[in-house]
Amino acid sequence: MKITKIETFVAYAGWNNHTYVKVHTDEGIHGIGQAYSAGPDEAVVQVIHDFESWLTGQDPRNIEHLVALMYNGSRFPPGVVVGGAMSGIEHALWDIKGKALGVPVYELLGGKCRDRVRVYSAPGGDTPEALAESALRLVERYGFTALKIGPQPSGYAAMPENALVRAAAQRMEAVRKAVGPDVDIGVDPHARIFEPVRALQMIEALKPYQPFFVEEPIRPENVDALAALHAKTTVPIATGESLYTKFQFNSLLVHQAADIIQPDICIVGGLLEMKKIAAMAEGFYVSVVPHNPMGPVATAVNVHFAASTPNFVILEYTPDDKPPRRDVVKEPVVLKDGYLELPTAPGLGIELNEEAFARYPSRRWHRPFPFRADGSMGFI
Repeated sequence: MKITKIETFVAYAGWNNHTYVKVHTDEGIHGIGQAYSAGPDEAVVQVIHDFESWLTGQDPRNIEHLVALMYNGSRFPPGVVVGGAMSGIEHALWDIKGKALGVPVYELLGGKCRDRVRVYSAPGGDTPEALAESALRLVERYGFTALKIGPQPSGYAAMPENALVRAAAQRMEAVRKAVGPDVDIGVDPHARIFEPVRALQMIEALKPYQPFFVEEPIRPENVDALAALHAKTTVPIATGESLYTKFQFNSLLVHQAADIIQPDICIVGGLLEMKKIAAMAEGFYVSVVPHNPMGPVATAVNVHFAASTPNFVILEYTPDDKPPRRDVVKEPVVLKDGYLELPTAPGLGIELNEEAFARYPSRRWHRPFPFRADGSMGFI
């Protein structure tokens, strides 16, 4: 079996673009994947097609070799653009291999550690009351047993520090009262707190409401600073969405800077690299809660990772029951009572609906700074 062609599809997804990859072979078997939306999505697409010239004629089943070829052949270690391109292609290679062997991908990764995959989603709302109402709706509609909130209210950048901490606690309190004591609530400041001491103040203010974890309380570049912050609190610290490959996660783990890592399967290099990162984390008694803000294909890839990984805990998830997310695949992974069911079809168990892409043409977008008051990103 040989790779003959790689196609890309970029579709608007409601707040950013989603970049899908389709790898063709000379035996008529194809595989699909999803690359991370880096902002300049044209750059990711260009890298994918550059890799196409490297991979055409290669056996797609030699996944470890082909990933090493892409990684070591790149001029610099992968960041979000190259890592995203590699990841989307790598997902598709696993899809091909599973289809060729007639088994779901998780069977090739060691088999099942669990029969379903727990997921969480993120409510919205500017006021504590609106946030609490949104949280309760998600729990009642989808059966989620966990949520993740943004602690900062609208206009937080102009607020006095004490007022911001107080507002964050009020938001957390409102959600806790709405959903009760047994729904886990993660908190994500999106690394928008600069000083570690300010982050600690917010963490301590949230602590009475039993946070599931606090994600990226400070920016991820300075591992020593994060480790020092981690040592001062008993609230679980999570980070990792901005880290690429096992080498950056190695430093985070060695410094004992987090309780939970959040690698993104659309950035780090794909499924196999994610498995390696999770195995490293297991040796440090660290859990894995994958970052997953992309589309239904990325969710499917994550489900195979989660099914086969012992220290996986829960997956970030956006429901795929509304367009455009629902339209771009033939059938999404099934959600039932707050858990995703494991696919049983060979490969990833999901297929693109290519006819839908024409209805959602891509848009140029960027990630503005400072963020909008609601935390959203923006289109040009």
